[in-house]
Amino acid sequence: MYAVIRTGGKQYRVAPGDVVKIEKAAAGENGSIEFGDVLGFSKDGGSLAKPGSAKVLGTVVGQGRGDKILVFHLKRKKQYKKMQGHRQAFTQVRINEIQVDGTAYNA
Repeated sequence: MYAVIRTGGKQYRVAPGDVVKIEKAAAGENGSIEFGDVLGFSKDGGSLAKPGSAKVLGTVVGQGRGDKILVFHLKRKKQYKKMQGHRQAFTQVRINEIQVDGTAYNA
């Protein structure tokens, strides 16, 4: 059983029990988070179906910042160089349950 969710402008394939790193997101009470934008789900690992009403529930495991990447701009022959660093913030989420049309699938 897995589902495809969209959050932070990206799509993730998640199953109950998985731990995924998503873009920084605000958690609700008790560190719980709910994904309502479910693009598809599969019960047996076979074909992907579009759900009528579905949501994915998870809990926040941790938050942090990723590795630094360097952004370097150069205009050759013009003596222009610019270097900048960036660290993307992330939230680590453990998927607890996938609910599809009133049926819950747990880890």
